Amino acid sequence: MSSTPPQQPSPQPAPHYRKPGWFTQHVFNQAVAGLTRVGISVWGSRVLEVKGRTTGEARRIPVNLLDLDGRQYLVSARGNGQWVRNVRAADGRLDLLVGRRRQAWIATEVPDDAKADILRAYLRRWKAEVGVFFDGINASSSDAEIGAIAAKHPVFVLAPAA
Repeated sequence: MSSTPPQQPSPQPAPHYRKPGWFTQHVFNQAVAGLTRVGISVWGSRVLEVKGRTTGEARRIPVNLLDLDGRQYLVSARGNGQWVRNVRAADGRLDLLVGRRRQAWIATEVPDDAKADILRAYLRRWKAEVGVFFDGINASSSDAEIGAIAAKHPVFVLAPAA
């Protein structure tokens, strides 16, 4: 009687993420964050502040705030990056800053099948800045084409914190 070892579950693929290059991380993001901190919003930029999931210290990164049909959204063009993981770990609690103005929000993740219009609007607004991260998809792409890459790009709808 032969015994076969139990089947191990196949490992899950690593979440999609495109790490920023040196220029983006040390020059572009710093410039946008600096301007936003002094009160100059660059094309809707904000500085997202969220508690770090391991250190508990405040982490800050520039983000683009999308206003669509009276609702506000955050889209992660690069995928499941640090700010996305920190927002999830903080149960969606985050602050958005412009200058001295701080707004507290609760972020709720949007399911993949509800992202098409949001991603399309995001690409329409910031394609020049983020289009390279969407694998050839643009604002003119079909819902099916956008749906095929939706899981790679976390989207959060924001509600004012109580």
